[in-house]
Amino acid sequence: MSRLTLRNIEIFIAAIEEGSVAAAAKRLGTSPSSISQHLSNLEEDLGTTIIDRTSRPLALTPAGILFRRRAANILTEATRARAELAMFDYTTLTRFSLAVIDDFEPDVTPALMASLSADMPDCNMVLQTGASHANLSALESRTVDMCIAAEPDTPKDWMDIYPLLNEPFVILAPKGQVNINNPSLPQLMAKPFIRFPKNQVVGQMIEDRLIAERLSLPHKFEIDSYQSIMAMVAKGAGWAIAPLMVFLRAQRFQSEVDMLPLSLEPLARRISLFARKDSLDRMPEDIANRLIALIDEMLVHPTIARHQWLSDGFKHIG
Repeated sequence: MSRLTLRNIEIFIAAIEEGSVAAAAKRLGTSPSSISQHLSNLEEDLGTTIIDRTSRPLALTPAGILFRRRAANILTEATRARAELAMFDYTTLTRFSLAVIDDFEPDVTPALMASLSADMPDCNMVLQTGASHANLSALESRTVDMCIAAEPDTPKDWMDIYPLLNEPFVILAPKGQVNINNPSLPQLMAKPFIRFPKNQVVGQMIEDRLIAERLSLPHKFEIDSYQSIMAMVAKGAGWAIAPLMVFLRAQRFQSEVDMLPLSLEPLARRISLFARKDSLDRMPEDIANRLIALIDEMLVHPTIARHQWLSDGFKHIG
């Protein structure tokens, strides 16, 4: 019996892209022994060795190099076939995977999954949350069907992008340390500045803006956790420039932190839904529309009601 299955091909691609059986198992949510068995089955069916298992990371044999080209095409065609089958009624899908930024995790994400579950009762839904760059990588590697992330500077040509939210950057300062009647930055410059890591999109955006404004701030703290940044500001250890969601998501520190307008050229990021082109037909657009309604209800309207000065910058863009 032939074992040349889509699952075997998917595992082959994952093993080569990840460079090891263990990493492929983690990516696909299975065991290393299962990955090894699938690869052995695939090679048995093909009648040749396609992976050099003695190499670290895993390497392709000459036959493997040839097969990989075909394997990528097979997975692409399988995705298109699934989209065509779901064209008129995607609610009949039996599996759907989505990667979401942490910012949406407390409220928007559960509401979205509940909405989809009601319309897709027989679908196995797989959800993962993480940073934007990780979510986009998961989409590119086909680990997920769609993802929600901050838009990168240079979107890839294989992406379909559905804009959701314009999120402004703000200043976070210890409570009462800034006289709101005067420009905030001059009052904060002498205090420690809390940075995001430069390898994150947010961190690089902030650094680029500081350079453009010719502002040189001492390198005191570098933190990648929203909660930790807010905690540091709340304790008076420093101040930060951050996306608005940092303030919204760390509610227990809000009473000890002043959120202030960024007194520079406006800085904002766009959060969007991403899917691969020609994938799942109208489903990405439908999910984007659901998300926009949830974002308005759960994030935008309540925030603007409390902070009117954000009304021009914090809004959906679908």
